[in-house]
Amino acid sequence: MTTQWHQFTALELGQKIEQQEINPVDLTEYFLNRIKQLDPDNEIYVRLTEERALKEATAAAYRAKMGQRRSLLDGVPISWKDLFDTAGIRTEAGTRLLEGRIPSEDADCLKRATLAGLVCLGKTNMPDLAFSGLGNNPRTGTGANPHDQTTKRVPGGSSSGAALSVYHGLAPAAIGSDTAGSVRIPAAWCGLTGLKTTHGLISLNGSVPLSPSQDTVGPLTRDIADANELCAILSGRKAADLKGASVKGLRILRATTVFEDLVNPAIQSQTDIALNELSRHGAKIIEGPVPSFHDVLECCNEHGYPGMLEGYACGETRSGNILTELTRPLANVF
Repeated sequence: MTTQWHQFTALELGQKIEQQEINPVDLTEYFLNRIKQLDPDNEIYVRLTEERALKEATAAAYRAKMGQRRSLLDGVPISWKDLFDTAGIRTEAGTRLLEGRIPSEDADCLKRATLAGLVCLGKTNMPDLAFSGLGNNPRTGTGANPHDQTTKRVPGGSSSGAALSVYHGLAPAAIGSDTAGSVRIPAAWCGLTGLKTTHGLISLNGSVPLSPSQDTVGPLTRDIADANELCAILSGRKAADLKGASVKGLRILRATTVFEDLVNPAIQSQTDIALNELSRHGAKIIEGPVPSFHDVLECCNEHGYPGMLEGYACGETRSGNILTELTRPLANVF
């Protein structure tokens, strides 16, 4: 029987490692080989961390053999968006401004993941400084949205490579970042689970900032259970108990302000299907206007989106040419 490890969730792979059915080294080599075969143009991964991955996998294999696994995901390889610092390995955040930048230590969230036994496969592609909800980068390349085999379309961003690495089975799970949708957009456009974590829940130390007051770290996975476990590992908190989880009694507002004027009818129909399914399982769906949405949009149009303003401020410390660099992706945001 042909091995199809890329079809398993991260927790399922972790369980097989626990049961001695999979050796973490074999698993890591399996994913590294898939990446080399299926991503030859480096549109999904901008670089692999092969040496590090195999060392981490070897250590995980020994712990599994000795019954000393550090977490449910010990030995499971995952991908990392290229704005999380990796010690001794280039971290460029998709921008020419940081080309050749090599951090001296890992980002805090990567340190936590490593201590939990997770294996770092490599760094995934992203738009210039994470400043695009489309996921495109003319310099490093743009991976295609997997749901249109005829016309090449964007995958959503800015965690574009992260989403594609999971969708194409080039990683069981991925770590991305979300400021104004950068985990949620590519997860939705690629048909994955994307978790927007609460600001401050997971440390941003060692990540290239876009908007420090809004940036968050979040996983992209095949299901909610994986996202829950990864969030727990990266935050240092106990995973939520999902047993018996229910949406019964949950109140959900479907806002009619702004969105009804902008949404494509085909997309709205799919949203309605999802809302009807939630309602069928006990959630209470409420429709109504949110006037403050208009106020927010008017304020942003007049003064600028806060994330954009903070992005400019952060960028000015990197280069005097930051305004020129950021103007190109700005057109893709507004």
